[in-house]
Amino acid sequence: MRTAILTSILAFMTDIEIRRPHLRRLRAVWQSAGWPCQDVLELELVAAGLLEQHRDSLGRETVRVSDPGVQALAASLQVNRSALDAHELLVERVAKALVQAGRLTWRRLSLRANVNGVWTMCRPDVFSIRSTSVEAYAEPIVHEIKVRRSDLLADLRQQAKGAAYLDTASQCWYVLKTGIAQPEEIPPQYGVMVADDIGIEVARPAPHRVMNLPFATWMSLARGDADRFDRPEQRLLRLEADLDSSATALLDVLPRSP
Repeated sequence: MRTAILTSILAFMTDIEIRRPHLRRLRAVWQSAGWPCQDVLELELVAAGLLEQHRDSLGRETVRVSDPGVQALAASLQVNRSALDAHELLVERVAKALVQAGRLTWRRLSLRANVNGVWTMCRPDVFSIRSTSVEAYAEPIVHEIKVRRSDLLADLRQQAKGAAYLDTASQCWYVLKTGIAQPEEIPPQYGVMVADDIGIEVARPAPHRVMNLPFATWMSLARGDADRFDRPEQRLLRLEADLDSSATALLDVLPRSP
């Protein structure tokens, strides 16, 4: 009986599933002096061989990240970095497309929102308004970008976050990397776009409601930096201006006839 129990314990030790809380604890230990917490997370990390226990000459016990733990941290960092790069690239693609459509865009803009009578802050991936001189035509829109299914599901569980987006815009969209979710999984109050390597397609239109931007949002826009992506015609105008400047400079250095 004892042998069977020991065998099952050893099997458990080799089959511990390492999740995000484990990796966060590993990073915390890596950046700390290693004082033990002696909780379940630490127990599992020690059992998995990612943390090592040490006792100094005075009997003080510490934990430190083992060599396999260092490898696990480096691997998770690489995964997070690649996901962040993919996210930022898609955010930029969406912002550029909106600018080319004649809108003004801001990325990571901090906005105040009223959720059930409580003021909170939100930071949509892309916030945009029409380039117009008429306040009623501004049509604020939020685009939230997701390239990983786990991030999307975590976002959808935060109902207050979604409510904040809806409070700041006349339309809210989720832009999903192809394959991470079906449009039916997104609540109906949001529009859905699907992005692949070729383009971005509308999978389901977003409900529209009329709204005027509150003064606090205008102040946030004034304090923030709008994206500055050149349109093709703007690049041509700049090229023509550069050529004109070069020609003028050339004429200035040429000898003048008496």
